[in-house]
Amino acid sequence: MKDQNGKLLNQKQVAEWICMSEAWMEQARFRGTGIPYIKIGRAVRYRGEDVQAYIDARVQK
Repeated sequence: MKDQNGKLLNQKQVAEWICMSEAWMEQARFRGTGIPYIKIGRAVRYRGEDVQAYIDARVQK
C-alpha cells in the first residue's frame, strides 16, 4: 500500500496496512519501538513513507 499523495494516515489505517492491532501500535509507540509518528494536538498521524521504511527495515533474508 502506498500513501495517497503524501496524505497523513491515522492509526487505524496503518494498523490495517501492517496487519497489527491498534493496541500493538500504541504499545510500540509508548516503548519507542514503533513507527515514527506525528502528533497534531491529540491526534497521532503517520507518513506513508515512514510506514514503508519500517516495513522494509524488517524484511528477513
